[in-house]
Amino acid sequence: MRKSLDELALELYENDKKATLIYAFNGMGKTRLSRAFKELIAPKSTNDQSGNEAELSRSKILYYNANTEDLFYWDNDLEADSEPKLKIQPNTFTGWLITLLQELGEDGNIVTNFQRYTGSKATPTFNEVYKHKTKDYSGKEVEITIPTFSEVSFLVAAHKPVESNSPNVTTSDDSAVIQGQYERIKISKGEESNFVWSVIYTLLEQVISTLNESDATNRITDKFDGLEYVFIDDPVSSLDDSHLIELAVDLANLIKSSKSDLKFVVTTHSPLFYNVLCNELSNKAYEKQADGTYKLSYNANKEFKKYRLEKADGNFELLEQPTDSPFSYHLFLLSELQNAIKSGQIRKYHFSFVRNILEKMATFLGYNHWPALLPKTAEDKPDPFANRILNLSSHSAHAGEEVADVEEKDKEKLDELLKYLIQTYGFKKQEAQ
Repeated sequence: MRKSLDELALELYENDKKATLIYAFNGMGKTRLSRAFKELIAPKSTNDQSGNEAELSRSKILYYNANTEDLFYWDNDLEADSEPKLKIQPNTFTGWLITLLQELGEDGNIVTNFQRYTGSKATPTFNEVYKHKTKDYSGKEVEITIPTFSEVSFLVAAHKPVESNSPNVTTSDDSAVIQGQYERIKISKGEESNFVWSVIYTLLEQVISTLNESDATNRITDKFDGLEYVFIDDPVSSLDDSHLIELAVDLANLIKSSKSDLKFVVTTHSPLFYNVLCNELSNKAYEKQADGTYKLSYNANKEFKKYRLEKADGNFELLEQPTDSPFSYHLFLLSELQNAIKSGQIRKYHFSFVRNILEKMATFLGYNHWPALLPKTAEDKPDPFANRILNLSSHSAHAGEEVADVEEKDKEKLDELLKYLIQTYGFKKQEAQ
């Protein structure tokens, strides 16, 4: 039964599981679902101007999505030719976040998490308070105070060509590292996203550690006492497979280590991240007791559920997935293609699905090139027409070629090709659900 995002948010809210995992294609509505869920947990107040709304939101739900990344932006200051720094947009959420990070001394852990998940040698460094001269709207020069932890510089060891045997220089093959000297750099967009996630992840580690203390009077802070939910939307968009798997394992272990009533919702478009998280969250966890025995601390059968988010005609549906089997991405794509053909709603992107399936099949079967899996001509060569439509429909060279309409002959060819793949390579034959 398809519902609105608000209704899906309510469905998630009524779910009593500790961990909920949701897979969806990009553009399916994951970020909007996170906003709808946040609004359900901590609704906006239209008549309270005192800031209580933000306090309510922070006290009940911690969430990470694309909007969180927008709170961090680059100040390149090209006019003054200064070194780039990442600035933190001041608002009630970032003010609360910065204050907590300062109070808890978490900047070192942020650096550790950032470098571990990116493999970067850059060291994120938060600023100390300082004065800055600028001009107001009238052109008058004014002095403003830049608060602590409102800017981040990324430092790498300074290099220069080897010129001497100075004791202050450590030499390598073609350059020297000037000891104690650094240069500020602008990191890539992917590293920037990972830095923002590292900030939130570090805070999440502290949240779980704090709430695991059952006696509230012994907790390091009381600012997490009212927290009920953590909503995480796609923290892995810029990670390579190795770091993605590492993050998925760490996040799953963090969730499983939580002893409080805190509930977690994680959404992603990455099949690999989804599968690793699913595998990890499907395993039970045990805690060693004082007498040397082990007590069950996390039971996946009772505390974990996974879904697939689907959208049609402006409405949405959460399809529950079995927790005892992995998410077979290629079979999901195959099902989507069967549904599109059956309904006559074939779009250009469906040809990309076929190519994706072929690429995964080629890797699994040991072929060097996926066209080898296509139907053969009389000369035992891959069908050139099938190859052509897959290439044209999957990798257009110009934006102007991105046309949604598909010619009838290409639709027919897609149907033929799909039937050929199913029959030739032994896919389980079943009706599209």
